Formats: sequence, structure tokens, C-alpha cells
Amino acid sequence: MCIRDRAGARRLVDIVRQQTPAPVIVGGSAFSLLPEEILDYTGADYGVVGEGERLICELLQALETQAEVPAIWRNQGGALQGEELHSPLLESSFVRYYMEHSGTVNLQTKRGCPHSCTYCTYPALEGRAFRLRDPKEVVEDVRNMQRTQQIESLFFTDSVFNDAQGHYLQLAEEMLRADLNIRWSGFFRPQGIGREELELLKRSGLYALELGTDAASDTTLGELRKGFSFEDVLEVNRACVAEELPCAHYIMFGGPGETPETLEQGLDNIALLENCVVFAFSGIRILPRTALRDRAVSEGLLDAGNTLLRPSYYFSPGIDPDTMNARIEEAFRGRRDRIFPPSEGQKRLAMMNRFGFKGLLWDKLISFKKKPNKAG
Repeated sequence: MCIRDRAGARRLVDIVRQQTPAPVIVGGSAFSLLPEEILDYTGADYGVVGEGERLICELLQALETQAEVPAIWRNQGGALQGEELHSPLLESSFVRYYMEHSGTVNLQTKRGCPHSCTYCTYPALEGRAFRLRDPKEVVEDVRNMQRTQQIESLFFTDSVFNDAQGHYLQLAEEMLRADLNIRWSGFFRPQGIGREELELLKRSGLYALELGTDAASDTTLGELRKGFSFEDVLEVNRACVAEELPCAHYIMFGGPGETPETLEQGLDNIALLENCVVFAFSGIRILPRTALRDRAVSEGLLDAGNTLLRPSYYFSPGIDPDTMNARIEEAFRGRRDRIFPPSEGQKRLAMMNRFGFKGLLWDKLISFKKKPNKAG
């Protein structure tokens, strides 16, 4: 059953209770951010905070011994940096589900994130340093799925695929040595990756990049603590175009520091991005254990007692959201490769899906065919 909302999660717990007296255990990233609130809301018996591969086994062992077990089971000390990552349990029915519905399967090559983006929960959930999997082990996972499930497409779900240490390049080289013949994509930081790196990645199977650009002016990038400039973004975009690799930029407007002036700067900057898709968003969801949450409280935009169980969004006090949204729509009008509001993108992608397209889908909006020169 697909749980699309909070009420759906509570209904599912009720359904499970009707079928079995077994204790109900919940977990996941949302639970790890708001364990007490979600456990209370769903009415589940126990919850696992953090990475569940080992912790769920520990909890089950504790329950088997009938020892006194806390309702919220968490990683002792909260430290993740020393924990090794191993092959996930690639249950065949899950793999089939993703293949049937999206044509692609997800896989991680590392966890954690050393960056300090103000809105992001990756450091809180996975740790503030990358924990890297052995590239040979990742390749073996891919081989197994190719052998047993005939997968043809992968999406690497690392918080940032192109780590500064170069682990991602080692993985690409290992994929080439293994001659996997698979198409893949992932989340990329739009900084420090040029044609040389992209050429290697493309030979290993990379067919499109999703870029965490996040803001469109140097002012708003700085306020989000992204650690790069829009010139960095343009440089990566140019390299993608040169290598004929489709890329998509995800950009949030209305965040900290946004004003009518930065909005116009951002739209001008986006106009410089060629042969790419831009997905724009209005406002930034405020999540627990983030600097954005603290800023929203200090600016009086969020009550300090708000648990954030219900979605709350940050909008800069320096700009009117309705005026901003209208201006973005105006700037994007007539461009099939500029998507706003997000619901418009969902409609377009759903239509492509109905016509039998699978995968990222947005990459089909980009063409690198050169226009013929007009004589005379």
C-alpha cells in the first residue's frame, strides 16, 4: 500500500492491527526527524530512529528476549561515521515494482553529506561525512540485478553523487571494467565537475544529471549556504551541453534573502542556462533539525513550539509570494523546458508515462540536434 499522507499512515496501522496481534514498528527518514510525534500520531508500538538495517534486527532481538524495550529504538550515541555500508537487501518484488512503474531501480553508493545547506536534513539523518561503499561491491549489486531482474536503468540516490574525494570516479571506472552496459543517473552538485569527468561518466552509462542548484542568484545561494556561485552552475551546465548530457536544475524561489531584485537576477541567470530543464519551486519546506527552522523561528515566521508534523514553508519577508509566483510563470511561459508550478511538471510527466515512456522523462524534453544554417 502506498502511503501518500499522514492519515494514510495511521489507517495502515489500524489495518495491520485488525489482521495480527504482532507489534507494529515504524521507521524511515520522517520518523527519524519526528519520532515522538509520529509514534503518537500513528499509534504504532515501536519506532526505529536512524538507519534501520541493523537497528531493526537489534529491536527484534530485544523483543524476543521479552526484555524491557523502549518504544523508540535509536542508534546508541547517534554516531554514524564509523558504520560500514553493505549491499542492500534487493528484494525481488520491490525491484519488479520499480521496473514496472518507472523503468529504473534505485541504489546507494554512499551515505552522509559534508555540506551545510540550511534547509537539508541529510547530515542529521546520515551523518556529516561521506561513508563510502566499495565500488566493487556496488558493481556486484548491479550485476546481480541484471542477472536476476534484467534491469537496464539505475538511479544512484546518494545525497551528492560527485563527491570531492573522487569516489564517484572510481565507481565509474569500476563500472567500465565490468562492462555493465547499463544506463544510470543521479543527484549532482553543480560544482567541480567538467568535461573530463563527464566524459568518463558518460562512457560508464551516465545519460542525464539532476543538479541541486537550489537558488538562482549569488545572494540566495549564499543565504542557503550552498558553497558555490551561479557561475559554477553555468560552468557545469556548459560542460553538460558540450558532452550532450541532459541536465535538470532544481531551483527554489522565495528562500532566505529573496527580494524582487534577487528574483530578477535569478530569472536573468536562468535565461543563460542552455539545453537543460529547470524545475522551479515556490518557498522551502521547513524541516526539523535544520538551520532554516531556527532562522524561521528567529524571524518570527514560525512558532518555536511548532512540531512541523504538518508542512510549513519558509517565504522570505522581503518578497510577496503571489507576485513572485506570477513573475516566474511569466518568465517561463512558452518554454516546455521550464517547469512551474510543480503541478505542471507532474501533469506533463504523467502524460508521457501514459504514452509508455519510463525513466526520468524530463530528459526527453532536451534535444542536442544542431539547427541547419539558413542560406542567404
